[in-house]
Amino acid sequence: MFRIWAKTFHHNRLINDMVVCNDSNESRTAKVFHAVTDICQAFDLSEPIWLDVNIRDFQRHSKTRFRQDNFIDSIDFDYLEIQVIEED
Repeated sequence: MFRIWAKTFHHNRLINDMVVCNDSNESRTAKVFHAVTDICQAFDLSEPIWLDVNIRDFQRHSKTRFRQDNFIDSIDFDYLEIQVIEED
């Protein structure tokens, strides 16, 4: 089982959260991208742009934060954080 926890924060308070589960045989990268797509659809957001800092953070810590500069549209929260909470 592969699970990602997504959370939006505004003024250091949790606004929204959800967990996306994926049981497919895809690569880890594909699972992450599909999870981000599902999260953005659920939160009614455009998909964030992965900057170098996001890629490095995610590779090192299995966690990253997307701020306003990652989104084309304006967002009504401070950041979206995704974190892998379970990997097979």
